[in-house]
Amino acid sequence: MEILSIDKYGNYKDKIVLIRCDYNVPMQNEKITDDTRIVKSLDTLRYILERGASIVLMSHLGKPKGKKVKKLSLLPVKKHLEKLLGKKVGFIEDITDESSIKEVKSKNNGAITLLENLRFYPGEENDDESFAKILSQYGDIYVNEAFSVSHRKHASVHAIGKFFDLKLAGFLMEKEIEYLKKYIDDPKRPFAAVIGGAKISSKIGVLMNLIEKVDILLIGGGMAFTFLKAEGYEIGRSVFEEDKLPMAMDIMKYAGKSEGMLLLPVDAIIADDMEEPKQIKKVAINKIPEDMLGLDIGPKTEEKFKSALIGAKTILWNGPMGVFEKEEFSHGTLEIAEDIAKETAKGAVSILGGGDTISAINHFGMYDKFTHVSTGGGASLDFMGGKEMPGIEILKVC
Repeated sequence: MEILSIDKYGNYKDKIVLIRCDYNVPMQNEKITDDTRIVKSLDTLRYILERGASIVLMSHLGKPKGKKVKKLSLLPVKKHLEKLLGKKVGFIEDITDESSIKEVKSKNNGAITLLENLRFYPGEENDDESFAKILSQYGDIYVNEAFSVSHRKHASVHAIGKFFDLKLAGFLMEKEIEYLKKYIDDPKRPFAAVIGGAKISSKIGVLMNLIEKVDILLIGGGMAFTFLKAEGYEIGRSVFEEDKLPMAMDIMKYAGKSEGMLLLPVDAIIADDMEEPKQIKKVAINKIPEDMLGLDIGPKTEEKFKSALIGAKTILWNGPMGVFEKEEFSHGTLEIAEDIAKETAKGAVSILGGGDTISAINHFGMYDKFTHVSTGGGASLDFMGGKEMPGIEILKVC
């Protein structure tokens, strides 16, 4: 099986290329606060435009649940694209109107058009074939540049495949697949994985998959307390998933039988309240009072994790070590980021994924310190966990 990328096809002249992007960017008062996902799509857009084609862009934004919600319009994205590309970008408000399709097809070569939020239409999330067919009429060639939504069976990434003979991967999609497959299936060793974030439930698949592959697995963040609770520790008011305690125990037992080594925090930064803490302490993991909760890994854990990462040749990181958005509980995540950045500078391949992880490295101004930052949150987890990716499956050719 093979996936064709846009540089493996040459006949773009006079074609209209329909590109599924992910412009689900954070906004405040209808202004974009982080344009990372838009910027990362530009290489693909420019490559196709330079070869004599027109492009039609489609994306979702937020969760309007099949209804038109003004504050979730992609109009601010359209305006931002014009600034980034230095040229006019058309905008289609009513995707299903036949006159909109005619308008796009009447434009000259080199035109750029952005369709309104796909999720304004129930057919998108329902993977509706009739909606996918309408979308397909906007282009001659289909390109998926939205790895981050390719784990979902939605019309613009799955059902739409039935209506195109030529389906290609954009540069970003190609890079995501290359890094996640190549360096996780056949990593340079030692291979270390750092998994954090709040919940074990969203990462069970990737944890089970990684245990068979990594040389060392470091677990931090809120999810560590589910493991610690399963081991019998008293964790005070720290957040944990009671229904996942048996799963956590199974993972630890499985890790003990495999060649991988699983490391958990040995101390924590605790507080009486997350939002307005009056008491903040550093304590050993077995000394958390019943009226306090863990909100970051402690300094001894930082040193333990740092030592484990020294000399690693491949490092996967998904999920922060604590509530990094608050300065009092950000140190563990910052230390891990700096440790991984140091190993990267020494030649290690570092792969980061997950929305919170990306937010954290942006918060610390460290985005460019790593080998590859995946735009996919749930998508990268599903891919690493070995789950089928509908948006990738439709791109495969025999």
